[in-house]
Amino acid sequence: MTTGCWVLRAECWVLVLGAVCAVPGAAAAQGRFTNARSETRSAAQGLTRELQAAAGRSGVTWVGYRVPMIAGPRQMCCYDSASAGDCCGMCRLENGSGVTMTTGDAQQRGSRIVLEPATELLVLARFENGAVTRVRTFTPDCDVDAGGMTLVWLTDVKPDESVAWLDSLAGNKQAVHAIAMHASASALNVLIRIARQDGDSRRRSDALFWLAQRAGQQAVSTITDAINNDPETDVKKKAVFALSQLPHDEGVPRLIEVARTHRNPEVRKQAFFWLGQTKDPRAIQFFEEVLLKK
Repeated sequence: MTTGCWVLRAECWVLVLGAVCAVPGAAAAQGRFTNARSETRSAAQGLTRELQAAAGRSGVTWVGYRVPMIAGPRQMCCYDSASAGDCCGMCRLENGSGVTMTTGDAQQRGSRIVLEPATELLVLARFENGAVTRVRTFTPDCDVDAGGMTLVWLTDVKPDESVAWLDSLAGNKQAVHAIAMHASASALNVLIRIARQDGDSRRRSDALFWLAQRAGQQAVSTITDAINNDPETDVKKKAVFALSQLPHDEGVPRLIEVARTHRNPEVRKQAFFWLGQTKDPRAIQFFEEVLLKK
């Protein structure tokens, strides 16, 4: 996979090539937070119970916990970090926006070095007036300035309970990304359901994108089903893009099939475009066949 940073903002996915952040190999149990009014509680009796307690507090409260993350070298930090130098600045928990996800082999930058990739992610939820107003995700190696906010840190969180709670945040796009990063099997099942059944076309599109990052036969089946059966052309086009994110041996033959046979001209056009980006010999051969009408 090409080394790069996935920059997630309100309505788009942007791949920033060539940006690699070196990070420390060890992190504290709660991540690298500063300026937080923190307290620690156990979620052994149930995650929902502790989240409800946080929702009942006055003012703004952030709640955070860590769970196992899907395999692969990646660092999740923030889009608008206040960098000192060329990499890895301080994220702002309350006022920051977006998240970058750096993938690929990291390198040394200055005094910060990656010893091994992160295996867990941090899930942060902002509660205000009893409601979740924001969800953020980081890896434990990201430096975060809490800006003096209250941060309730939960231990003993069960991953499946985390997935179920995030799934309950209907309409929250950030929650879909957080679910996608969970290593648990339940996360994959939830993504598949969102991609197939969610009433929000944006959430269906997001789920298709993250399914492609996880790959696997179930993911391929769901992406193909969206191309064939989703009622909205924009979602079909996002599903074609998701095919382009699969390993080439899986994605290229399916893109060729879509470009050759799909009834929707916009979908076929999208397949042609992403085939051109692959630079795969099979794509070149297909273009030759089309142009020469073989």
